[in-house]
Amino acid sequence: MNGPAAPTTGSLHPLGLDAVTLDPEGLLGAWQERNAEQTLPHCAEQLESAGNLANLRRVGTTDGAFQGMWFADSDVYKTLEGAAWELGRRPDPRLRAFLDETVALLENAQDDDGYLNSYFQTDHRDEQWAELVWSHELYCAGHLIQAAVAAARAGVGERLLPLARRFADLLVTRFSAVEGVCGHPEIETALVELYRVTGHRPYLDLAARFVDLRGRGLLGDEPKFGARYYQDHEPVRDADEVTGHAVRQLYLLAGVVDVAVETGDASLLKAATRLWESAFETKTYLTGAHGSRHRDEAFGDPYELPPDRAYAETCAAIASFSWNWRMLLATGGHRYADELERVLYNGVAGSTALDGRHFFYSNPLQLRTGHDGSHEDAPSQRLSWYSCACCPPNLARLVASLQCHVATTTDAGVQLHLYAQGHLGTTHGELVVSTDYPWDGRVTITVSPSQPGATWTLALRIPGWCSSATLDGEPVPGGYAEVTRAWQPGDTVRLDLPMPPRFVAAHPRVDAVRGCAALLRGPLVYCLEQADLPTDVLIDDVRVDAAAPVEVVAGAADQIAPVVLRVGGHHRPSDATPLYGAAPAAAEVDVELTAVPYHLWANRSPGPMRVWIPVT
Repeated sequence: MNGPAAPTTGSLHPLGLDAVTLDPEGLLGAWQERNAEQTLPHCAEQLESAGNLANLRRVGTTDGAFQGMWFADSDVYKTLEGAAWELGRRPDPRLRAFLDETVALLENAQDDDGYLNSYFQTDHRDEQWAELVWSHELYCAGHLIQAAVAAARAGVGERLLPLARRFADLLVTRFSAVEGVCGHPEIETALVELYRVTGHRPYLDLAARFVDLRGRGLLGDEPKFGARYYQDHEPVRDADEVTGHAVRQLYLLAGVVDVAVETGDASLLKAATRLWESAFETKTYLTGAHGSRHRDEAFGDPYELPPDRAYAETCAAIASFSWNWRMLLATGGHRYADELERVLYNGVAGSTALDGRHFFYSNPLQLRTGHDGSHEDAPSQRLSWYSCACCPPNLARLVASLQCHVATTTDAGVQLHLYAQGHLGTTHGELVVSTDYPWDGRVTITVSPSQPGATWTLALRIPGWCSSATLDGEPVPGGYAEVTRAWQPGDTVRLDLPMPPRFVAAHPRVDAVRGCAALLRGPLVYCLEQADLPTDVLIDDVRVDAAAPVEVVAGAADQIAPVVLRVGGHHRPSDATPLYGAAPAAAEVDVELTAVPYHLWANRSPGPMRVWIPVT
């Protein structure tokens, strides 16, 4: 799902795995360093202590009992993928040992015909391939394949790729003759990526077959959630609304775009575009997150976006990043890069604590005073692991490959989509990017062309949130600002993206936040935390003065972020107010409100938080 996918017929082409180096002094580079030093080793440790690796060891034996979710193998594969991407960046003896030892374990567990799934190989042989609606067999196979793709691209997968191909060949043999789809999409994009690495056409054909079979009711009339939960209610080409389990829907659409690009299927890409508009025009949270219902981890109705009940699963944010990346590669459309940025800096980044070892599964936009944070689906603070631990290793594999999503190339030049301090190597030349983005909007690019005097175009994304960008001092409109010249060594381009704080309101049909405003600066969503209020002022009782000036406070040593925002507001205690009835008159007092980046909330202490603030 992540890493340098290489479509053969798309609009843009990603750079190689080692073409971009993110500076650890920049925010994205710092996240990648934290991921390498903390998150990936933590995931490997947890796979051992939670029993995921023990499940694979017991294949062929009767030792112990299966531990964890029946799809626990997928967490092993996601961590393997993250380790492979990281090893492609630089050597790491710990991760290399984890990869080698785990691959040996998988080789020992794999059946002679290529099948590999520790749940069904131990106590459940009679159920193998029998319940695709819930079994996750193809889902787990997809993550194994993607780990192998990562290892192959990173040059560390001499043994993992053949192992994954044996399983993929089994899938081709079985499912080219049998009509069936997985209850949890994921295999589709994995097979396309395997085709890209190997050139073996049956993998692409099977992925296309899975896409075409979905929506024909093959999963049956599942009584608990219904066919929409699995996106099996209508064919992809006919669907006009994203629906059901958010992660499943978004993974499916990533695979749809992959199939569309590699087969040249314009109708599939048109369907993906139509569903993108459904998702991002009516069903996406301000943070870029998806999924408003806890019961089925699903999209709700259009504009059903309650902040306190947001499920907003971390894996859905990652899947959205993956889908938008593929839409960007396929079309070159700047709106997809805008969504990449929004979900990365908010919906994805907020999922991991500053220590890199604690994580949110769901990511609400409000936590009420008195919230019972004991349930792991909606905790008041990040947890070190989960009984369904899909999110932490998913984060690890995305961040390990983050550098691959910064820029693309075409024959005409280079396109910068995400701004981060670092170095890029392209066929057109080397680019050094200097910036303190997203805390500051100045981006300076110094170019060393491969051929001095060669003419090509440098395209710089102007984020949708920026209304007054300048390029070398001249105003530029939204979209992509292009600089075409005969480049000489040392040429520089300076992009300025002013970042005044701004209040935004939601669409009037988002009933849950009517009368509220949210505070943003640049690509970052900000929030209020109880930790920044006096002890006698509850966050539930404050209102913001949206007409008051907002102070940008930068560089204070005691701040949780390089930039926080301060704005005037009001506080009216409501403890004595009846649940229903006339409210007693209460004195309203002025209060200064401090807003911090949403992705940093709950790092100081657990406690109430809100993004959407009632307006005075």
